[in-house]
Amino acid sequence: MRYYLVLLAGLGWSVDAFSQSTLYQTSSQQALDANLELFDKQLYSAAIFDNTKSLSQSLHAEQSKSAELTRAMAALELESPDGPGLMKAYILDNGNHPTVTSAGLYLGDYFFYKRNYKEAIDAFALINSKSLSDANRADVFFKQGYSHFQLKNYRAAATYFDQAKVLNQTVSPDAYYYSGFIAMEQGQTDKAVSDLQAASKSSFYATKVPYLLTALYYQQGNYDLAINYAEPLLASGQNLDRKESIHLYLAESYYAKKDFSNASKNYDAFINARKGELSREEVYKAGISFFEIGNYLRATDYLKVSASSTDEIGQASSYFLGHAYLKLENYQFASTSFQAASKTSFNKAIQEEALFNYAKTNLQKGSFQIGISVLDDYLETYSSGKYRSEAETLLSEALINTSDYLRAIDQMDKIRTKSSRIQSAYQKVAYYQAMVYYRDQKFKPALAYLDKSQAFPVDRDLLLETHFWKGEVHAADGNLPLAIRSYEAVKAMKPASNHPFLIKTLYGLGYAYFNSQQYPKAEENFQSYTSKLRTQSEKENYADALLRLGDCQYVQKRFADAEGTFSRGINESIEGMDYAYFRLAVVQNFQSKNNEALGNLDRLIAGFPSSLYREDAMFQKGQIYLEELRYREASQAFSDLISTRASSPFVPFALEGRAVANFSLQNYEQTIGDYKQILDQFPNANNSETALKGLQETLALQGRSGEFGEYLAKYKSSNPGSGNVQSLEYEAAKSMYLDKNYAQAARAFENYLKNYPQSAQRIDAIYFAGDAYLQGGDEDRAVTFFKMLEKEPASPQRVRAMQKLGMVELGRKNYTAAIPYLEIASQNARNKVEEAEAVQGLMEANFYSKKFAQAISYADRLTTLDGILPETTPKALLFKAKAQRELNQKPAAETVLMSLVNEYKTIQGAEGLYLLALSFQEKGDFNRSNETVFEFSGPFADYDYWYGKMFLLISDNYLKLGEEFQAKATLESIVDRSTNAEIKAEAEAKLKSLN
Repeated sequence: MRYYLVLLAGLGWSVDAFSQSTLYQTSSQQALDANLELFDKQLYSAAIFDNTKSLSQSLHAEQSKSAELTRAMAALELESPDGPGLMKAYILDNGNHPTVTSAGLYLGDYFFYKRNYKEAIDAFALINSKSLSDANRADVFFKQGYSHFQLKNYRAAATYFDQAKVLNQTVSPDAYYYSGFIAMEQGQTDKAVSDLQAASKSSFYATKVPYLLTALYYQQGNYDLAINYAEPLLASGQNLDRKESIHLYLAESYYAKKDFSNASKNYDAFINARKGELSREEVYKAGISFFEIGNYLRATDYLKVSASSTDEIGQASSYFLGHAYLKLENYQFASTSFQAASKTSFNKAIQEEALFNYAKTNLQKGSFQIGISVLDDYLETYSSGKYRSEAETLLSEALINTSDYLRAIDQMDKIRTKSSRIQSAYQKVAYYQAMVYYRDQKFKPALAYLDKSQAFPVDRDLLLETHFWKGEVHAADGNLPLAIRSYEAVKAMKPASNHPFLIKTLYGLGYAYFNSQQYPKAEENFQSYTSKLRTQSEKENYADALLRLGDCQYVQKRFADAEGTFSRGINESIEGMDYAYFRLAVVQNFQSKNNEALGNLDRLIAGFPSSLYREDAMFQKGQIYLEELRYREASQAFSDLISTRASSPFVPFALEGRAVANFSLQNYEQTIGDYKQILDQFPNANNSETALKGLQETLALQGRSGEFGEYLAKYKSSNPGSGNVQSLEYEAAKSMYLDKNYAQAARAFENYLKNYPQSAQRIDAIYFAGDAYLQGGDEDRAVTFFKMLEKEPASPQRVRAMQKLGMVELGRKNYTAAIPYLEIASQNARNKVEEAEAVQGLMEANFYSKKFAQAISYADRLTTLDGILPETTPKALLFKAKAQRELNQKPAAETVLMSLVNEYKTIQGAEGLYLLALSFQEKGDFNRSNETVFEFSGPFADYDYWYGKMFLLISDNYLKLGEEFQAKATLESIVDRSTNAEIKAEAEAKLKSLN
């Protein structure tokens, strides 16, 4: 503001009065007026200079005041350091002069607009406000108040605002606003309301006051007034200042009145404005508002934020969050929420109910092991709790469905008086645990738990099953009499003729009698079994039972019946047709139907090139030709076997058969050669003595008896008499080997080989020595002996040694070195067990050698050998899927993994489930990844490493989905409950990083 005209008027000078006077032209007043004109033109330096000059001349008193004041004003405008001093000096020197008040206003405004509020206060204090007009007085009071306000001296500021507001001048609305604001800050609510209401009458403050008034009404607890005041303003569509804050106070007011519908709308309006953040308590209230109106999804958005800390709000938030997720049927999220609420004790009632609900939600989502554990905790912690009766009922039901059967049984053993519900649960859980032991080939504990199950025969069908499985366990353990007794107990219960376990029993009983050489009874049971399954779509073990039925008839020399049974198997194209062809040929041979027999043998040889019975068929074919006196064909048949299957145990007998055929054809040289080959290569074979006699006869016939002495000596050396020390040493070493005294056996065989390096048993002794060392844990010595056989001619022992070498190299992770050995073993396997071992080794060796296509091929082959070795099919499926993943065939891998997870509740299935969930995560389908684990993980809880990996994966998925609360709760659960140290450490590290 500019006060210089006022100042001049105060001096009493009039330019017009002098303008007509000639005296004026030469007076000092003319110079002062010129100086004032310089000031008016903002030539402040010139004005200072000229006024200073004028003051050095003789001026009367009023003129001096004019020069001093103009100079002081120019110095202020020029911001000269001496400007404030000049003006203060003028005011102090001229205290009663009319211009002093205006000078004070000028100085005060100078400091005020420079925001030098402390100096402004001092300057305004120099003014006699009584001499001012109401407008100027109100202006000065406001500026004094505002200056104190800026210096946070609110008490002093309020005094000046109060003086300014009542003068009803232009600045009065400003004074009312600031006065109201200070009153609000100092808790003078009534005064604040009154002042702000007055300020709101100004158009300028009409949009600024509403949020403050709404806050004041809320702070007064006058929620209706807050609502009635703010709602119409918001509805009017005015552009109100801090509208989001009005929404927040409305939300809080509605919440206080339990009007959750309107509260939720206003909480959302505040959030959607994106101009501020709610406190955790306000976030909690917003969540509760949405929960109360049934918008559970929106409630979770708020509650999972307010649940982030372990305080009272966090506990309550977690509790309601759990209930919201229950309403949404999201049992996994509900579980972790209740778990979090149960860990803190701010509200004891919430803590108890949360623990109980934590158990219930785990049962609802199928996590019976966790559910049982938590119910156990609840009953232990709250022995007289509000939910005890319901917890006991749930526990008995959960025990039936858990995979932690031992804990369940232990829990039920603690109950002295078992209700019918507990007895039923006990019968089932003991049965389930028995099945786990049976799966793991732990036969004694399996039998013990089957006995436990039978102690509570509540369910008759389950009792029948326990008798069946006792038969299976006894049979697997080699105790056939007890197996028969258990199987017969099933039949004694007289189940329905189509009862599935009666049918299974017929098969098991058939085998028990068959292996006990009670063939008529075996035949009876196999006959019943195959008759019941013949017309069924599901024919588990039907083919095998039909073949055993034929064997029973064959052993009893009922060849016609056996012929019909094996022919039936061929006509029905059963699995194992190669065996059926072979046995059919054998029984036809016994019936002198040799042409039919030869035809079936040819069908086997041509149609099943990889059959384990191909060698048998080739040898049998030669034998039939010999019987038919068709010597050339016999010789050719035996030659085919000798040349194509050099490692076959049939070779020495095929050589003998070919020798007989050639002798009959008078091909004596070939006959002599075959007998010599038997004696040279198979000196310890069962037919070596026959070969010696045949050689003697043929050499004599050719007049070459002199050659016989050499072979006679070899034979004697290779086959010493029973009292011979060499034979005794060999048999003693072999007995130690068979008794599993491997360390002693290994040393005995090694000594034997040193003492008798040319022994006919040399090949056998080398193999047994190597295997004894291997079984005793000395791999290096074992490899040395097995590699000695690598240099020997083909033999069954050499094949076995190659397989052992392959498995050793596989164990040492020398995968490339293992493959050739295992290939030899697989190509020359003599039974399904040897074949399965070799194929499984080849699958693993090729996978780890990064030959993924070959690994898949061997995995497919291994699945055709299902049941030969434990868990071959789940291993095959797992390696196949892993190889497909390496080849980026992820959709195919997912299909295989899903099959693995559905069919096999083994450790391979557990790893498979982790990989399946990982595959979905890799595609960014985090929800599906989690849902897959939740749906299928229950049966894999015992495999603590992979089970833990699954839930670590879930925590990662939650983070990627923005569900930090769920991620944290999941990791805390892993830390609390995992039994695997590696998994627990990983969870702790992730949790630390997250916190």
